[in-house]
Amino acid sequence: MTKRVMVASPVKQKKVILKEFLESLEKLDKSGLQMDFVFIDDNNDHSLLDNFARQKDNVRIIKVKSLDKYICDEQTHYWHEELIWKVAAFKNKFLEMAYEEGYDYLFLADSDLYLHPKTIKHLVSLNKDIVSEVFWTKWGPDLQPLPQVWVADQYQLFQAPRGHELSEEDVKKRTQEFLDMLSKPGTYRVGGLGACTLLSRKALSMGISFREIYNVGLWGEDRHFCIRAVALGLELYADTHYPPFHIYRESELGELAVYKKKIRSGRRKTGKTKNNIGTEPGSKITLAMLVRNEAGRYLERVLKQAKRYIDNAVILDDASEDETVEVCKKVLDGIPLTMVSNETSCFNNEIFLRKKLWQMAVDTEPDWILILDADEVFEDNAAEVLKALAKRKDLYWYAFRLFDMWTETHYREDQYWCAHKTFRPFMVRYFPEFDYRWRETPLHCGRLPINILHLKGENHPLRLKHLVG
Repeated sequence: MTKRVMVASPVKQKKVILKEFLESLEKLDKSGLQMDFVFIDDNNDHSLLDNFARQKDNVRIIKVKSLDKYICDEQTHYWHEELIWKVAAFKNKFLEMAYEEGYDYLFLADSDLYLHPKTIKHLVSLNKDIVSEVFWTKWGPDLQPLPQVWVADQYQLFQAPRGHELSEEDVKKRTQEFLDMLSKPGTYRVGGLGACTLLSRKALSMGISFREIYNVGLWGEDRHFCIRAVALGLELYADTHYPPFHIYRESELGELAVYKKKIRSGRRKTGKTKNNIGTEPGSKITLAMLVRNEAGRYLERVLKQAKRYIDNAVILDDASEDETVEVCKKVLDGIPLTMVSNETSCFNNEIFLRKKLWQMAVDTEPDWILILDADEVFEDNAAEVLKALAKRKDLYWYAFRLFDMWTETHYREDQYWCAHKTFRPFMVRYFPEFDYRWRETPLHCGRLPINILHLKGENHPLRLKHLVG
């Protein structure tokens, strides 16, 4: 029997983010479901909702006018009491409509989510009265990703016996147990949830509401909803099979391309990193290097070390006039090597060289691309470290510090030579669906696309030596 589902969202959203949310709604698996959409358009300054509704008979838009401002930036989202209870009233409107119009389920979703196509169909199959699909968010730029579900109170992420004080060690241990549980595919009872929630008709009929409970001091309409639901005898569940991507910051739109690719690949697993539906990316390291007349300098030393940790290499020779090409082929014997030589030097057009080298690496279908110059060598333990780094499945780049070495053991530091004070990306996981962009300047364009920092990466203490002495 076909189930009727109302998909509802209050919308006060930036155009670039809302576009992604609506795209995910279009792609939802609707088989066996009659799915209708209802939006409250809270004074948006674009027409995306109207465009979504055009030529559809299952979309309703309720327009409201409000003067308050909802501010989101690269740090966080800024809420205040008036905004919270305005949104609570919008959600209550959806509860009322879904019940009065006889829907089997109401699905409430925030408009900054990109939903997995299987989300609603899967949640319906669970036969739960209230269940949220878990997603992970860095609530601050430097904070670890955390779920939008919790155990108790305001945002407690651990079980604690009533009336018992836990040590700091016990709190950390129990919190980690909760997060580890949510990192595995399953459906778990929780104490609080929101933002991506399916409600059954039974729940709708029992008087659930986002209305403020006047004698409860917890902040946020979802807390009041969850307390009321449990008091009515309902249980709250969190599911971790198809986590959506939370576009909490505009800068995370780049990472969304990776998420979409994972969806298309059809492989998934949950994990406690932000927006991770997981694939099993490979750990192959491809060395990419630009060279010109390096035969009598450090090239042989650099390649001998690289040979210990790379799986293949691509080298672009910019019309060398010495034996650079022969050195590369000799030292890298036994390693798959793509070697291309320019007929004439393009030294004054660095962007051309860097983009050509990048494409050469991309054409080998790499997992990780490590871009080094011919006078750069890692410290001695590099092989073991880099191979371990390449096995990480939750990161997309690594940044290292580059030390300008004037002897084997000493580096220069003054107002002109201070590169080692800054971490710079050298090693990047390649994803075909990501829109890599370059600084389009003839010189000083950088050795990597400028927007890779939109993806999640990590500064690493492994040191890189620039052999200038």
